[in-house]
Amino acid sequence: MQKTALVITGLLLMMAPLTTVAQDKAAGQAKAAVCAACHGADGTSVMPDYPNLAGQKEKYLQSAITAYRDGSRKHAVMSPMANGLTDTDIANLAAYFASLPPQSPAK
Repeated sequence: MQKTALVITGLLLMMAPLTTVAQDKAAGQAKAAVCAACHGADGTSVMPDYPNLAGQKEKYLQSAITAYRDGSRKHAVMSPMANGLTDTDIANLAAYFASLPPQSPAK
C-alpha cells in the first residue's frame, strides 16, 4: 500500500507543472560539488545504491529533487540535502546534470 501511494505521488508530481526558472548550468555545476560524494564527480555513481544523474531528463531531476525537498519523497540522505535548495538551485542542478553525457553501460 505504501509503495502504491509513493508511485502515485511520484506520478502526480511529474505531471504537475514546475515553476519556470531560468537555468544556469554553471551555477548548477558549482552547487553539484556536494552531490559528487554519492553521485560521482561526473554524475556517474560509483556506488550501486545511488543513481547516475548524468544525462537524466531535466524535468525528472527537478521533480525528484523538489519531492525530496518538500517531503513527498523521503530518503535518509537526500531529504536533508534537498531541504535547503531553492527552486532556482533545483533548476540549475537539473540543467547541469541533464547536460552531462550519460555513461555507457560497462561491458
